This record gives sequence, C-alpha cells and structure tokens, in this order.
Amino acid sequence: MSTIGLIGSGLIGGTVARLATTAGHDVVLSNRRGPDSLSDLVAELGPHARAATPAQAAAAGDIVVVTIPLHAYRTIPVEPLNGKVVIDTNNYYPERDGRITELDDEATTTSELLQAHLPESRVVKALNNIFYIHLGNLARPSGHPDRSTLAIAGNDAQAKQSSTAFLDSIGYDTLDAGPLAEGWRFQRDTTAYSNPYFGDGHSLEATAQGADPGHGHPVTAETLRTALAAAKRYRDM
Repeated sequence: MSTIGLIGSGLIGGTVARLATTAGHDVVLSNRRGPDSLSDLVAELGPHARAATPAQAAAAGDIVVVTIPLHAYRTIPVEPLNGKVVIDTNNYYPERDGRITELDDEATTTSELLQAHLPESRVVKALNNIFYIHLGNLARPSGHPDRSTLAIAGNDAQAKQSSTAFLDSIGYDTLDAGPLAEGWRFQRDTTAYSNPYFGDGHSLEATAQGADPGHGHPVTAETLRTALAAAKRYRDM
C-alpha cells in the first residue's frame, strides 16, 4: 500500500482520505489552516492518518492529491513534488477563483496550469467531476457489477497507470480521456461533469439549490465515454 499525501482536506480531500484509509493506505493530510485544524478528521480516520503541513504532505506522499480552490494553486510547494504523481481535482469557478484569462479564452486547462506550476511533477486530472457524497457512496470492489468509472487525463503514461491503480484500490475503474489538454471534456458544466453520477430525480443544479443529492448512480465506462464525446467547449455552449 502507498502513502497518499493530500494538499487540501475539505469535502473531496476528506472523502478521498476515508476511501484511502479503508483500502489500507496511509494518508498525510494538510490544509492552509495547519495540522491542528485536522485533529478531528485524523481521529476519525484512525492510525493510518496523520496531519502535516502542505510541504510535509507533499514530501511524504507516494501519490499526492491536490484538492484546493484553483485560485490558490500557486501556493502548492514545488520542490517536494518533483518527480511525483500529482492527482489534480481542481475545477475553475470564476465566482470563487476570480477571472483567469487563459481559462476564459480556453487556451489551456486547469490541470495544465498546475502542470506548468509543477514542471518536474507528473500531473493527472481526476476526481474533479463527481460530487463528493457520490464519491464516497459509489465506491465498489473490483469486479462488482455496480462499479463506477472515473475519467482521468494526463501526459505521462506511467503516472496514469499509478493513478489508475490508486483509484482501483479505493473502488473505481478509470477511463483514459487522453492528455491533460483533453481534461476540458470533464470540467465544470460539461456533459461528463457530476450529473451522470446523480440518480433519477436528482441533479447538481437542484443540489446547489438545497435539494437532496441522493445516494448516487453507478456510471459505466460506456456511459462516461459517451458523455466525454458529447462535451462542448464553453464558447460553444
């Protein structure tokens, strides 16, 4: 089993940590508020978890999951992540992150921005297009008939293999969407973003208005492939 570093330990990060410790991985949690703020989560997760600073989590992780607001991506420590697989869960929300010209122009993608910030790391986009509650609920053992598939994108084949193995260990199959530049296909508001994992009668839009998100709905590789193929650029929506 691996040590998973988490830079950001909020809704997605905390869910990934729960799945990872259940699978037998060690996790090193961090956030911008400091290790003491994570004491309750560490206590919940048990002996396979500890809290640290972002730099310490980056150094400790065999794989490091970055799950912080996109506007803070330049605060991610660079040197401790050199050579490492970095799973990027980030999405661009202009109302939260402020306007980022190259994303508005669709000249690049969120994960390509992170890759540029971490030139010696191997960034893989994943875990960004599923609601955190569904991420926790839909995990299934390998071979289970209701196992769901998550999209990944990356420029490094070995990094994608490592990410696939990690996601497999926490309960998910993967579908390779291509290089990081193709990560736009499962970014915010696309056909592959969140709603495929909502069950009948539920949606991301309704959940944003306070509705019950439901337990979640399994998504097959075929369903996800169709959603990725149907994705439209923001300028074409």
